[in-house]
Amino acid sequence: MTAAAIHSTAGHSTAGRLTVSTPARSASADARRREALARLSARVMPLPGRPVYVEAPLSRRGHLTAVASIEPAAPELPRPTLTDREVQVLRTWLMVDSKPVCGDELHISLGTVNTHLTRIRAKYAEIGRPASTKAALVARAIQDDIVDIDEL
Repeated sequence: MTAAAIHSTAGHSTAGRLTVSTPARSASADARRREALARLSARVMPLPGRPVYVEAPLSRRGHLTAVASIEPAAPELPRPTLTDREVQVLRTWLMVDSKPVCGDELHISLGTVNTHLTRIRAKYAEIGRPASTKAALVARAIQDDIVDIDEL
C-alpha cells in the first residue's frame, strides 16, 4: 500500500502517526455515555465493615436500583472516665510487648498493671463498649483518641 493510499483511507497523519477517523457519535450515544459517567462518578464506595445505607428507587423497567447515600452521622460514642494513671498504663501497655515490660517502664508491679487494666475494661463494659482482649482495647483507645494508630 502506498503512502497516498494509507493517507486517503486512514485519515490524516500527524507527526508521523496515523489516525483513523471514526464516524461521529450519535447524539443519543453521547447522552448515554454522559449519563453512565455521571452515575459512575456518583458512586460511593463503602468502607469495609461499615453498613451501606441504600435508597432503592425503581427504574423505568421496574428494576431495583441501589444508590449508596451518605451515611447518617454516627452518634458520639460514650467515653469512659479514665484516670490519668489508667491512660498512662493503657498507653504504655499498648506500646510494649507485655504487662511485665509495662510494669518495668512505669516502675509498678505486674499486679498493679493488671489492676489498672481490669478497671479500664470494667469502665468500658459499664458504658456498653466491652473490651475483653488487647486488640479490643487497642480499638477502643484509637476510637477515643487515647492513642494514634501511627504510634503503635
